[in-house]
Amino acid sequence: MRIPGATALVTDAASGLGAGLVHALLARGAATVYAGARDPRTVAHQDPRVVPLLLDVTEPATVRAAAQRAGDVDLVVNDAWLGGNGTLLSGDPEWARAEMETTFWGPVTVLRAFAPVLARNGGGAAVTVLPAPSWPSSPATGSGRAAEAAAWSFTGSARAELCGQGTEVVGVHLDVPATAAEHVASQALDAVEGGVEEVLVGEPVGP
Repeated sequence: MRIPGATALVTDAASGLGAGLVHALLARGAATVYAGARDPRTVAHQDPRVVPLLLDVTEPATVRAAAQRAGDVDLVVNDAWLGGNGTLLSGDPEWARAEMETTFWGPVTVLRAFAPVLARNGGGAAVTVLPAPSWPSSPATGSGRAAEAAAWSFTGSARAELCGQGTEVVGVHLDVPATAAEHVASQALDAVEGGVEEVLVGEPVGP
């Protein structure tokens, strides 16, 4: 899809990569960008095209309310994820559950709410940003990698499920989490506009 004239939603948009994605969307000519955040007051942007929006991906009620408020969206960018290290066998199980709740269930909850919105608006696109390549793992990063792998798997299944309504689903994998937000945002939006299904930041993957 084309970014100029699009109406986008970005989750976790108050700072970091989320804020970088908002800036990149504006620079490419998006008509409106809903900036989702747990506290919309933390969205500091003077551009009138930015609409701060209460959205906590771990609170389904806020996601459903956001979908009703942002009924004109044709591009959804899931950027909410919880980083950190932990082993599933001897680490804190509550932290592992929090990672799964945010990194996996967050995108699921958002896309469940917004898939009908995208369908009504012609299909559009949905992007899931994953904080690291989801295929390697190690004991020290077991909990985070499990959540990321689950989110990656969901991205693939959502792609197959939503193709019938014309929704493009893109997975963006951050090879180095500290990569500059501007670089990540640029590659993510290049993938959306170029019809690329999976992109490893720094190197596109797939047609």
